[in-house]
Amino acid sequence: MIETMASEKRTWPENVGILAMEIYFPSQYVDQEELEAFDGVSAGKYTIGLGQKRMGFCSDLEDINSLCMTVVHNLMQKTGTEYSSIGRLEVGTETLVDKSKSVKSVLMQLFPAGAETDVEGVDTTNACYGGTAALFNALNWVESSSWDGRLALVVCGDIAVYASGSARPTGGAGAVAMLVGPHAPLVVERGLRSSHMQHAYDFYKPDLSSEYPVVDGRLSIQSYLGALDQCYRRYRQKAAARPGGSPVTVDSFDAVLFHSPFGKLVQKSLARLVFNDFLQADDATVAEKYPGLEELRGKTLEESYFDRDVEKAFMERSREQFEKKTRPSLLLASNVGNMYTPSLYSCLVSLLVSKKPDELTGTRIALFSYGSGLASSLFSIRVATSNGSGSRLEALLACVSDVMSRLESRQKVPPQVFADTMKLREESHHLAPYQPKGDPSVLFPGTYYLTGIDEKHRRQYSRAT
Repeated sequence: MIETMASEKRTWPENVGILAMEIYFPSQYVDQEELEAFDGVSAGKYTIGLGQKRMGFCSDLEDINSLCMTVVHNLMQKTGTEYSSIGRLEVGTETLVDKSKSVKSVLMQLFPAGAETDVEGVDTTNACYGGTAALFNALNWVESSSWDGRLALVVCGDIAVYASGSARPTGGAGAVAMLVGPHAPLVVERGLRSSHMQHAYDFYKPDLSSEYPVVDGRLSIQSYLGALDQCYRRYRQKAAARPGGSPVTVDSFDAVLFHSPFGKLVQKSLARLVFNDFLQADDATVAEKYPGLEELRGKTLEESYFDRDVEKAFMERSREQFEKKTRPSLLLASNVGNMYTPSLYSCLVSLLVSKKPDELTGTRIALFSYGSGLASSLFSIRVATSNGSGSRLEALLACVSDVMSRLESRQKVPPQVFADTMKLREESHHLAPYQPKGDPSVLFPGTYYLTGIDEKHRRQYSRAT
């Protein structure tokens, strides 16, 4: 059981960060190779071109409320945490089912009768960035005069769906819940985070009658990489300004994680950081670490977003670093798909389940969060140095120890069934009254699901057995 820290509420809390994590993803998936054949595209377009293997999806039985209820219930049950020990609860999502009522307010029904209802926080929305904003707000709360010694609970959840076409294979769904407090095994480094905010119409959802976004693919990639450049530059400046600070490069981190719309963009993003390092290096370092690339010294960040020579050179130069520092984090992203707000945190879960405890202890992790429109941040985490029996790191890893078995126990469905399900979601979006047509027996045991929507759009839920 994770206990509150009431005795510390009058002092600056130490090692504030993530105490525990839980992830939920759908029980059904479509194989991306089979989807290529079904869509009539060239072999490898989704699997090699995008770097995706499988895509999880939800039927009409699941919505943002049910996803978040499931992940919160599971986290609280696994950790033995009492609901009365939660002082802040915030949800990051862009999957809206109501323009006024927050998902957080729906989650309050999980609190048992008589439990404390003095719980701060509501929902935070900005595309895929809302979960990070919720996490930062939780960290800030714990480190503020408002903190009362209780824990914060951060929930990220989304259902990512696209209209039939080239963007559809970049969908997915899932939810992540995190307990935040002091003495954490995953410590968010204080004073070392940078952000970049900008107005852009790269991805947005202006039609409130539809789940589908409007996407400018080229602008989206340029905005993502441009935000990464800005955040990395400012992060390095802040790191260098600290007492005893030293220059930051990709080599400063044991793992580098990114918001993951699709795997190939993540690989390009790590290459982008190495390109940043290259442009900042002196001539001697370039000659030593980047032999043969000297002719690219005249390139600039602003002119190189779609420069194939730069992209090819630095993807090749960073290949070994990608395999070591980033690929382990793509386990869930490649097998479930883009989860939107939980995407970055699914990468953190993937890293945790892909490494042995002694490979994690004492390591340093960089995390880049991006939400279209746009909002972005780069921050870092230090993993605790103790992983023995009874340690907080051991407890955190125990929470996610079933991820691999859950991934493999999912049901693969034919692409036609997936397409029919997407059509059903499209046709039933915001219908009221509505009775879901999905089969609850295909859900993971314990999954919350929608049982009906009445004529006033009020939703009712149950749990799968």
